[in-house]
Amino acid sequence: MVQQNKKGLQALIIALVAVAAMATVAVAFSLPGMGKYEKVKPVNGAVTIPVAKVNDGKAHYYKLADGGREINFFIVKGNDGQLHTAFDACDVCYREKKGYEQQGDKMNCNNCNQKFAINKIGAASGGGCNPSHLAAKIDASNVTISLTDLKSGARFF
Repeated sequence: MVQQNKKGLQALIIALVAVAAMATVAVAFSLPGMGKYEKVKPVNGAVTIPVAKVNDGKAHYYKLADGGREINFFIVKGNDGQLHTAFDACDVCYREKKGYEQQGDKMNCNNCNQKFAINKIGAASGGGCNPSHLAAKIDASNVTISLTDLKSGARFF
C-alpha cells in the first residue's frame, strides 16, 4: 500500500512539474522580446526600424496592432545584400495564420511547406504562396514602412 501511494505521489509531482514548465513557456512567449514578433508602433504615419537591427541575414518579425487585429510582417537581408520586406502571410495560405520561417536563403511557408528565395521577395514576385509584398523605403539607416502600406495587408490577419 505504501509503495502504491509513493508511485501515485511521484506521478502527481511529475504532472505538476510538467504543467508548471508549460505555464512558464507560455508566459515567457508573452513577454516583450520573447515571442516571434516584436511589437512596433507608428510615429508620424510610419513604422521605422533601424537597418543595423535587421541586416544580419536573419528574418526579423514584427507586428502592428490595428483595431483589434495584429498585422504581421518580416524583414530579412538576402545574400544579394538587399533587405526584403513582406507580410508574414500569402494570398493562398493566410487563413491558416501560420506565416513563414527562414531556412537558410529561403523563406518556408509553414502551411504548405513551399520555399521561396529571399532574394526574390518583392513586388515582382507577388501572388500565390509567395510572401505578400510589403512596400518599404530603405535607406542606409532605416527601413520605413507607411501605416497605409501596413494596413493594406490587414486582410491577411
